[in-house]
Amino acid sequence: MSSELKGVPSGRVVSIDAVRGFDMFWIVGGAEFFRALFEYLDSPLLQALSGQFGHSEWNGFTFYDLIFPLFLFIVGASMPFAIGRRLERGGSRRDLYIHVVKRTLTLLFLGFIYNGLLDFDFSGFRYTGVLHRIALCYFFAALIVMNTRVRGQAITAGLILVLYWAVMKLVPVPGHGAGVLTPEGNLSGFIDRSLLPGSFCCYRFGDNEGILSTVPAVATTLIGVLAGQWLKSSSPQKKKVQGLLAAGAACLAAGFIWDFAFPINKLIWTSSYVLWAAGWSLLLLGAFYWIIDVRGYSGWAFLFVVIGLNPITIYVADRIFDFGLIAGIFIHGFIDSLGSFKPVFWAFCVLLTEWLFLYFLYRKKIFLKA
Repeated sequence: MSSELKGVPSGRVVSIDAVRGFDMFWIVGGAEFFRALFEYLDSPLLQALSGQFGHSEWNGFTFYDLIFPLFLFIVGASMPFAIGRRLERGGSRRDLYIHVVKRTLTLLFLGFIYNGLLDFDFSGFRYTGVLHRIALCYFFAALIVMNTRVRGQAITAGLILVLYWAVMKLVPVPGHGAGVLTPEGNLSGFIDRSLLPGSFCCYRFGDNEGILSTVPAVATTLIGVLAGQWLKSSSPQKKKVQGLLAAGAACLAAGFIWDFAFPINKLIWTSSYVLWAAGWSLLLLGAFYWIIDVRGYSGWAFLFVVIGLNPITIYVADRIFDFGLIAGIFIHGFIDSLGSFKPVFWAFCVLLTEWLFLYFLYRKKIFLKA
């Protein structure tokens, strides 16, 4: 059965776009909607599930802790198709290097815009962020993909994780010693405090998209690259699904074991966190690929594909524009009469407004690439 969706650019793996859209769905309003819905329904089980839409305070893992590494994983999974296609068409490596540099600089610039560059208030400006990390991970992963084969990419990812573990455990932090993985005593936070100007997010003693913790995030992207290489291979589709699911289970097992020595922690992007998040990412991609590309059931994914084709667009637009103002034009006359259901309906309407904006771009075949 065909997994093609009308309006999707040709040559794309729809399941990759769908997973990317699924990921962005939660960022641009899905989490707020379901959190409001669960609170409205006031069930103990749903109240517990609502906690999954927030990040872990330090060690541990929630559903929302998967969102960013899943996006980096998909960035990597797209690379064998995007970079490989350009090289297969006879494109020059020089032009591809220029493309990679331009895209990296564009993402960095958008990251500064997102952080408030146009406010021209640098007293508490944040110099790192989500888009900055995406830019750097894309840049280094792209260089690795262009200059190594699959085996080299796998070895590089593994070395990054082991070396990061060794550095975090063996290099001493003044006043705390070596191997201290507390918020105030870890090496990653110390480097941020020593070298990063401006403000931090999202803990006092460092930045969760800081300098040293960006290195293992490159490994997250490379694991995505390996998944993309597997999907691009000539193996039968069912074997590809089995391979993704097996790799996902292996990563979860490795992450679980490593957690005992190097706890799963998003804020400092520990090696166990990379593997644990990669395990779930591989399982998700395997499930989406099986349903969409193997079984051919793609209609249900249209909601996510529309988002997945313009992820950076909606991420930046959601920061710059207040979609609630547009939603309020249509619902302000009656929303106050909804009582306790008002937060649920409001979150839904804002999310719908954002999706309709992306649908407009989709219908006009406008796909903005950072």
